[in-house]
Amino acid sequence: MDRPGTLCRGAFGVTTLTLIGKPDCHLCDVASEIIDAVVAELPDAAAGRIEIVEASIQDDPALYELWWEKIPVVLIDGDLHAHWRLSADRLREALEEAVQEDALGKDPR
Repeated sequence: MDRPGTLCRGAFGVTTLTLIGKPDCHLCDVASEIIDAVVAELPDAAAGRIEIVEASIQDDPALYELWWEKIPVVLIDGDLHAHWRLSADRLREALEEAVQEDALGKDPR
């Protein structure tokens, strides 16, 4: 877990993708690889508007309380996208939609 950041919604025009996990978690490593691959496949303009944040349940008691039995957990702009297993296709679609909405200044919530 080496990406610094926060769990809140990103700056205007930025989509924040948060991966919540812990060290030595195989599914967390797989989710991280999927995230990296999906973001790498996006057009540069879209990928440049995505902030990737990693957080560990070992470092934050509140995150532990919320997510300890569901890691890895993926949030997009603070909203739950997936837990346990991450689908690359579903993530790609959600990121494309979120980036588009953030670029237009819309709040999808």
